[in-house]
Amino acid sequence: MLRTNNNNKRGVLTRMKTLVNNSHLFCSSSPKGPMQDHSSSETESDYPLGRGRIDISKGKTFDARKLGITSSMISGPTQYVLKLLQDKGYKSYLVGGCVRDLLLNRTPKDFDVVTTAQLMEARRQFRRSARRADVVGRRFPVCLVHIKGSIVEVTSFETESKTSKGMEKVLHSMLPKCNNKENRYFCKSTLRRDFTINSLFYDPFANKIYDYANGIADLRSLKLETVIPAQLSFKDDPGRILRGFRIAARLGLSLSRETEAAIWTCSSLVKDLNKDRMMIELNYMLSYGASESSLCLLWKFKLLQFWLPVHAAYLDEQATKEDGQASNMLMVS
Repeated sequence: MLRTNNNNKRGVLTRMKTLVNNSHLFCSSSPKGPMQDHSSSETESDYPLGRGRIDISKGKTFDARKLGITSSMISGPTQYVLKLLQDKGYKSYLVGGCVRDLLLNRTPKDFDVVTTAQLMEARRQFRRSARRADVVGRRFPVCLVHIKGSIVEVTSFETESKTSKGMEKVLHSMLPKCNNKENRYFCKSTLRRDFTINSLFYDPFANKIYDYANGIADLRSLKLETVIPAQLSFKDDPGRILRGFRIAARLGLSLSRETEAAIWTCSSLVKDLNKDRMMIELNYMLSYGASESSLCLLWKFKLLQFWLPVHAAYLDEQATKEDGQASNMLMVS
């Protein structure tokens, strides 16, 4: 888990400035589209009730082995956590970005576990096994299990992240009738995920991947799509815009039409994020091998101007010159 301080903030901005100085090498077109000033105040009408465009009631189960994934690809500490919880009678799964990366034949930088156990019960089970385990976080509590120099992050299906009352009504309205408790767990958790490709659940001992939001299909088509309607998703958590840029840049994904339109509508909300949260997201953007593409996305959607207005103006000027030169070449030819 990254923590920010003044040195981290200066480091992020320094790296961004360095990249912008070389921007002519990778940013080739001027940003298009309006950035609307979207008020962060909410009314119930901001969240129209009804089903989401993705039918999460029709979950699909895949044989992980046929998709190229085996339990041997999971770290030892993570397997220990999953096995201990299952031996104690709780369901446990890998979830989110680690499943996505395994499907793309990438090595996950960390593994996240979700379980049917309450977090305090999970902590008790690990402490009984002589493992250090701590529950942290307010908006979305997690249990951090320390094993052999590694930290495995465990969340509970029973724990719901704090969100607005209006958003709670929307999520409840999207929740389908489920024929068993396990399906209900999957459906509720899926609705709270940011993007479809991050909503996959994997049981390495049963060799099964559970997909309730067409995440595998989107991964195959290299498309970034939100689980719930994109505008609702970004209004609920504007940080998802920055996270989406990072994921799209690192994995070479294209934004779906709805996702791109919603970013234009909601992008001004990003500047209202908690400063530490904002710097964490920016630090992630610039730290995992896709900083240039991430920077281009920030510039394209007119977000770079919030942090580096002079440099953003420079990119705008360079793009205008390139557009003018291209027009002149067309006229000559």
